[in-house]
Amino acid sequence: MLRIAVPNKGSLSEPAAAMLHEAGYRQRKDSRELVLVDPENNVEFFFLRPRDIAVYVGSGRLDLGITGRDLLLDSGAEAEEVMQLGFGGSTFRWATRPGTATGLADLEGLTIATSYPGVVERYLAEHGVNAAVVRLDGAVETAIQLGVADVIADVVSTGTTLRNAGLEIIGEPILESDAVLIRRKGADSSHAVELFLRRMQGVLVARRYVMMDYDIRAEQVEAAVALTPGLESPTVSPLHNSGWVAVRAMVPHRDAQRIMDDLYEIGARAILVTKIHACRL
Repeated sequence: MLRIAVPNKGSLSEPAAAMLHEAGYRQRKDSRELVLVDPENNVEFFFLRPRDIAVYVGSGRLDLGITGRDLLLDSGAEAEEVMQLGFGGSTFRWATRPGTATGLADLEGLTIATSYPGVVERYLAEHGVNAAVVRLDGAVETAIQLGVADVIADVVSTGTTLRNAGLEIIGEPILESDAVLIRRKGADSSHAVELFLRRMQGVLVARRYVMMDYDIRAEQVEAAVALTPGLESPTVSPLHNSGWVAVRAMVPHRDAQRIMDDLYEIGARAILVTKIHACRL
């Protein structure tokens, strides 16, 4: 039975559960459940702290896991990223009081507070900067005010919390993170793992594309197909009315409205867009 780690709480928990549900797997109805067996799909889900997931997967106790890239790198576990999952995006950055530093080189000799010491220490070492790193679990923006550190390194979304604490963002981002699927480094890909990866990839494709159908005169097919090439090639079928054909193709969701406008301009009619619920490529 395939054993998979899923975040039990936090910002990754609900999106991960939603994606697994879309992929056809059972998910828990009670947040207190720590283990869920899905016998129909021969999968067992373990609901764990996101920070611990890489450790369990890296040890080989679990086959796969969903966690953040930042947590994977911070853990130092023998696990590797195998798929980006398209949610949980965040940016990891430096922040300090105005006038303390303007860039990475200015951190030399300073003290940095963070909840991700593994990520920070690795980044500093890679760039030849010698600084002390203090680990704190949450609310690191108060570390400067309390004199624990000169600089903090933390996840930043809008920066409002930092500004409210009298801090400013400096330098380039340390890391761009999002939710990832991980497995143990060097692990063999079994049929069960490959099946799970195909299902998850299918969800990503279904979220990224829509199905577009439209009617158009035969002499305009080439122009229409240039707008909707599909993944391999669109389906073109003759209609009962002579000189007209029906076209069906997958198009990127984000471009659908623009493509509909362009198709209408060249004579396409009855243009329909439908959501894709599942997909295999």
